[in-house]
Amino acid sequence: MSVGTEAPRTTRRARPASHRPLSTPVPISEDFAPAPSPDGRRVAFLSDRAGTPGVWVGEVDAGAPVALTVGDEPVLAVSWSPDGQWLACVVAPGGAPRTELWVLRPDGTRRHQVAGFGRRSAALAGWLPGGALMVVTETAERGAAVLVDAGTGQRRVLAEDDLLTLLDVTPDVRTALLRRGPRNARWLELLDVATGVRRRLFPDTGRGSTDQGWFGPDGTSVLARTDAFSELAALVRVDLTRPEQPPTRLAARPDAELEQVALTADRGRAALLWNTYGGRSELSLLDLAGGVQRVVAAPGEVLDDAVFAADGDLLCLTAQGPVQPREVWLVDPSTGAPRTLRPDTGAARTGGSGVAPQLVDLRARDGLPLSGWLYRPAGPGPWPTAISLHGGPEAQERPGYNPLFQALVAQGVAVFAPNVRGSSGFGRSFVAADNLAGRYGAIADVAACAEHLLDSGVARPGQLGCLGRSYGGYLVLAVLVNFPGLFAAGVAECGISDFHTFYAGTEPWIAAAAVSKYGDPVRDAELLRDLSPMTHIDRLDVPVLLIHGANDTNVPAGESAQVARALAARDVPHGHLVLTGEGHDFLTLDNAETARTATTAWLTRHLAATAATRC
Repeated sequence: MSVGTEAPRTTRRARPASHRPLSTPVPISEDFAPAPSPDGRRVAFLSDRAGTPGVWVGEVDAGAPVALTVGDEPVLAVSWSPDGQWLACVVAPGGAPRTELWVLRPDGTRRHQVAGFGRRSAALAGWLPGGALMVVTETAERGAAVLVDAGTGQRRVLAEDDLLTLLDVTPDVRTALLRRGPRNARWLELLDVATGVRRRLFPDTGRGSTDQGWFGPDGTSVLARTDAFSELAALVRVDLTRPEQPPTRLAARPDAELEQVALTADRGRAALLWNTYGGRSELSLLDLAGGVQRVVAAPGEVLDDAVFAADGDLLCLTAQGPVQPREVWLVDPSTGAPRTLRPDTGAARTGGSGVAPQLVDLRARDGLPLSGWLYRPAGPGPWPTAISLHGGPEAQERPGYNPLFQALVAQGVAVFAPNVRGSSGFGRSFVAADNLAGRYGAIADVAACAEHLLDSGVARPGQLGCLGRSYGGYLVLAVLVNFPGLFAAGVAECGISDFHTFYAGTEPWIAAAAVSKYGDPVRDAELLRDLSPMTHIDRLDVPVLLIHGANDTNVPAGESAQVARALAARDVPHGHLVLTGEGHDFLTLDNAETARTATTAWLTRHLAATAATRC
């Protein structure tokens, strides 16, 4: 780890411990991404309780889980084969965006790599029924749809193309379901495996995106999660025997967006995760044949990772809340009754005391409705306040477990986490509102949030900061150079600082997919130059902490380094924290806590210093 901390004239090398001590909470491990065995008696899941996300296996309601030896690299996903003989693990070497696919027996033996060799990145969509044949996408310059045998490693490439992802394959391997296209503009194609002929699943509506899809029973239909036919994403069915007919809507709500669909092995039932206004989750179970849908009590405010055991008698998912770390829950589909996989942990998993956020509505400068989650410290306001900006931009700030927010509130700093235009969860128009030149509107949305906090008496004038990671890190830099004087300090984590250098340095498939959101690096070069914080870096004159993973190839670490050099040349106070062994996401508990502690210290210090200067 290399660290540069604030200095009025030069950038020194020091450790974040030089900041005043903080009462930060001890890092709490989390369990997530469950994968039940086909018979539903055991559940594999990911946990960082050993410091890095790894694979654990436990009997359902029967004692402590056991860790499997899967190597030293962080694991991002795990899945159990339909024959019960294999676990597939998606591994991120060095924490970087590039991933590998490894398999091992459920007892931890016979571990070997089967996909993601060299510069290729591997993703697992699922398994063919009954055996150990995996549905895999490998991505480098182009995407490849591949079937891989878990035991032998034998491969069969079905198709290759730009921006291609393999979603599903019929059991007879005659037809494959492909997803194509860039971010927020994706569509589905059917591939005749024997001839290689592909056809688009349904006509181009000119709007929306279709991101998830599966074959229905006996391969005569396709189920798809899409917002191509409605403002909010819904579940539709396409009858492949009558392709001239428009898709049938199976599940849709006027007040919530369909976020995730989990199907039973026979494709007869589905678990639906709904994203209600603001980001709270609701769970329902759908009988696909009869169309009957019933609501099931959610075991947390935010749900994810839903998956059925093969016989459909057990549903597993991840649940979390503001003071509830992620944990694995089991749901009985017949009764809807939820129970935790770790009943012995009880209150130890609550994360301790914390602050529940309040959902706040406001208006952008152009009148667009915005919202966000406000975390208030104890006592009366106004307070020093930090605006936290999520990544994506097609992500969403939700009332999940966030120890950084709780640490800041414990230090007397209010946190407002908005969903500016471009965020997901609010419909297709909102998520596309920041495309290309619409990004100016997203930057202005942050200023509108700051003005709302000041006008409503939450924020104290002169003590307003901003922080964000990934796209949120970009927004921090963008708002600091576009609205000088509005903020007193900032923390930008893994953020783009110059679109030209970002496109030149990121992974090729990331660059290709990003064109629909940011713009084409050639066609839109002038727009991207003006939107790049580095173009206007001479306007940035407040203390900024830059944090980056050394191995990041999504937003390369040079994006933060060039900002640090520019600020050093102008003697602007800044810090530069580089975390070794991390990529775009900080996956180890120690490094994540280092970043949190540095962020809390930076904002607490500089917002308090601003107050002292004003007094």
